[in-house]
Formats: sequence, structure tokens, C-alpha cells
Amino acid sequence: MNTITDLFPSSYEASRARFRQDLARVQIRWPDARLASHCLDENESLTIDWVYTGALENNEKIFILTTGEHGIECYLGSAMLARFIDAHLLGLDPDNTGLLLVHAINPWGMKHRRRTNANNVDLNRNFVSGEELLDPAFNPQYTDLDGFLNPQQPIRSLPVSNLIFATRLSRYLLTTGHQSLRATALLGQYSYPKGLHYGGDSVQEETGVIKELYQFAFQNFEQILQLDMHTGYGPRYQMSLVNSYLEERNPRQLSQRFNYPLVVATTPDDFYAMRGDMIDHVYAVQREKFPHKRLYATSFEFGTYGDSALALIRSLRTMIFENQAHWFGASNPKAQRRIRHDFQELFGPREKKWREKAISDADRAFRGILKAEGFLAPAKFRE
Repeated sequence: MNTITDLFPSSYEASRARFRQDLARVQIRWPDARLASHCLDENESLTIDWVYTGALENNEKIFILTTGEHGIECYLGSAMLARFIDAHLLGLDPDNTGLLLVHAINPWGMKHRRRTNANNVDLNRNFVSGEELLDPAFNPQYTDLDGFLNPQQPIRSLPVSNLIFATRLSRYLLTTGHQSLRATALLGQYSYPKGLHYGGDSVQEETGVIKELYQFAFQNFEQILQLDMHTGYGPRYQMSLVNSYLEERNPRQLSQRFNYPLVVATTPDDFYAMRGDMIDHVYAVQREKFPHKRLYATSFEFGTYGDSALALIRSLRTMIFENQAHWFGASNPKAQRRIRHDFQELFGPREKKWREKAISDADRAFRGILKAEGFLAPAKFRE
């Protein structure tokens, strides 16, 4: 059993090594479990890794846990993978339940502590049904924000950059309003390859790998339960379950069903809307090709800065500065270190209290969802 400190890895390589070693623990209950890898970059040894096994007797259900779609968020995702294996794996019924555990959908982003992949693509804006939806004309309001969101010069000093940010933000708040600015920035865009929330001009290699795994799961199992790990948005000390807008059951119903206090949907009122979302894609595939299959998919979203207006502005500033420094640099090493520190805190706080609450919230959600969706084994398997 990992301690809270041990759950959070120090590097991509350490995280991957632990995940691969945990295969032996899965094989105690599922002897046929196997590790598979897709290599993205031989020079850096970057791989998407997954453990898969069918059920021992009847492929009725499959439990899927995915991590690291936004690379830097996989430090939390890795902790949740390890926690699930530690505390919840033995609660499943191997006779009728298969497993698909995915480590680091975006290994480049995890290794380099960025949200995007090596092409600056936000993979959660890249899961579209056809490449025609990667449309440069989509979200035209983003063009008006480009100069604010994506400055094209090095960061000279943080005080000056903060002043510029505040001045530009004030102007946009007066002309467009906070809600409109936030919605436009987060929706996704396909015109600015160096910009925030760029969805790409083609389906990315990482996206293709995960799409194939989803297709396999739908083809071979009657019921699919997927939990995806994310950090960044929401209250600091209360993880949110973020459902697709395509989930027919409303958040209040699911909150009661799962005995979990905070359930929202990817709508402008609850969370925010986006194009190319991975969980939306899963639901779209189910509706189009496998309407007779049962599906529940959701994201565990662990808030970091918080959800106040000031916290959301701070989050936006951190994102802008990190992206600016990545592309154009920061002439002041102290500023560069501060930007990296703030970005890490936005997606993986090191505070002990935050990490302990994250594990506690995840445990409650794991228990509630597994029970409600019928994934808990008979008592004989949980001993």
C-alpha cells in the first residue's frame, strides 16, 4: 500500500516504471492481464502504456481508467491509478469484469510538464468524429482574444507582464464580459498553432490510439464504465465529477445515485463547453455505433486554485504566461522559475492537505460509482 507521499511520482519515467510493475498485482486476480505500449518517440522513450484483461468467464463489463490526456495532470492521474490498484481493484468481480488501465495518454506532456502534446495540441480538443471538425473557422471570437491570450514576445519581467495582463484583461472584461471571455478561451480553436487550447489540424497519434481502445471495448463488452483523471478547475478542496453534456441523467440524480456531493456537466452553466472532448467522443461513438451497449463515462476534476472569480483570473494568467514562456522564453531566470512553479501548482499542488483531500474524494467517488453501476464483486472476492 502506497503512502500519500508515495502515490505522487517524481517523474514520467518513475510513474511509468511503477505502472508496469503493478501489472503483477493485477495478474493475481486476472492471470491473463497483459501490458501493451505504443511508442510515440523512440529518442525520448515516450510510450502510452495500458494494462488490459478480459473477464475470467464472461465479458459482461469493462472498467476503464484513463490518465494524462493533459500531460502534466498525469502526476495526479498516476497517483489515482496507484490508489485504485491499492484500494479498489479487489472490489471488482473478475468473473464478469475486464480492465483497461491507461497510463499517460500524453507522455510527452507528462515528461515535459506541459498540458499539450509535442505539437502544442490540447488533446481534449482533438477528439472529433471527423477531421472536417478541426475547422479553422470554428470559434471566430477567439481571433479577437488572440493578442491577449497569446502574447508574441519574451517575458521580460513578471511585474511588467502582470501589469500588461491586468490592463488587457480589464479592457476585455469591459467589452465582452467575464463569462464570454472565459467561454471563448476554453471552447477550443483550430487557427493558432501556438495558442492556448489549440485542437490541431489533424487527429493526433495519441488520439488515434485511444479511439482504437474505445472501439475495442465497445465491440467486446456489454457495459462500459470509464473514469478519466483531470486537474485544474473547480473548488480547491472538492473534486468534481464532470459529465458529458450527452449523459442523459442529470447531475442531481447522479449525485444522489453515487452519494457524491458535486456532479456537474460540460455545459456553460455548470462547467464550460468545448469541442473535441474525449468523454463526449465516447458517448458519440456509443450513440452512433453501439446504442444497445450501456455506458457511463465521467471525469474526476480536482480543483487547484479554486473557483472564485479571482482564482479563475489567476488560472488564466498562469496559462498565458506558461505558454508565452514556452514559445518565446523569459529573459529573467527567476521569472522562468516562478512561471514553472505556478503552472505546476495549477495542475498538481504539492500541499499535503490538498493531496489528502484529493485521495479522500477519489475514494468516495470510486466506491459510489462502482456500487451504483453494478461493478462491485460479491463479498467472496472482496476479502
